[in-house]
Amino acid sequence: MEDEKKDNLALQCLLDIVEKIYGYDFHEYANASLRRRVTGFMLDHKFDTYLQLADRLLYDEGLFEVFLRQMSITVTEMFRDPEFYKSFRENIIPKLKTYPYIKVWHAGCATGEEVFSMAILLHEEGFLDRATIYATDFNQVALECAKTGIYDASNVKQYIENYNKAGGTSGLSEYYTSSYNAVKLRDFLKRRITFANHNLAVDRSFGEMNVILCRNVLIYFNKNLQNQVLKLFRDSLCHKGYLCLGSKETLRFTEVENDFEVVDEKYRIYQRKS
Repeated sequence: MEDEKKDNLALQCLLDIVEKIYGYDFHEYANASLRRRVTGFMLDHKFDTYLQLADRLLYDEGLFEVFLRQMSITVTEMFRDPEFYKSFRENIIPKLKTYPYIKVWHAGCATGEEVFSMAILLHEEGFLDRATIYATDFNQVALECAKTGIYDASNVKQYIENYNKAGGTSGLSEYYTSSYNAVKLRDFLKRRITFANHNLAVDRSFGEMNVILCRNVLIYFNKNLQNQVLKLFRDSLCHKGYLCLGSKETLRFTEVENDFEVVDEKYRIYQRKS
């Protein structure tokens, strides 16, 4: 028990240094996921203890940038969970079409594949030109990748399969060009997307949104941070705005549960009440 206490204290010291020196707060991340990522980084870079790593991070900004990438969740793909996009197209799009202009916030966008997926969906429904998509993440390296709209061609087969299952009305190949071992998404999609660095753990809202998507991010936060972020989303949504979560996430038993109505429980789509 004594060793466990010392281990927890050492980890907290590491997180304190990261927050105080670099401004990134990981204290409220789910403990198992947090330890797995930090331990993996230590093994890769040959650190024996949390305090050894903390000492290096105090003075080595370059190492911290590598550490930050390890702490970021970048698992994503185009039209990930395609049934969600199909539900969104059928249940939400008809409502959004009644607005003259919409704002969409994709929080925790990682390398951007799901952001471009939403842009394609809005284009096919005829009102991408009446929308702005704000794509945010705290991982600047992932954001820079997202801004290029360039992805490994080896993933395209899966992307096409997802697109078709999501109810795509054309062919995914119409939205990219191929070159060597990569595909580049067409520029007209990117023109409606604004990429920005934003940390859900510490940053505030930057506007009133019609739709907020934060899918498969909250599962890495503890209950306290989940509630904090969900309140941020609630307060960032306009009247009758929509919140979309990941398949393993829910508003049940959260502090904002009574502020939303369920649109599609299976695919985790909710609407803010009046």
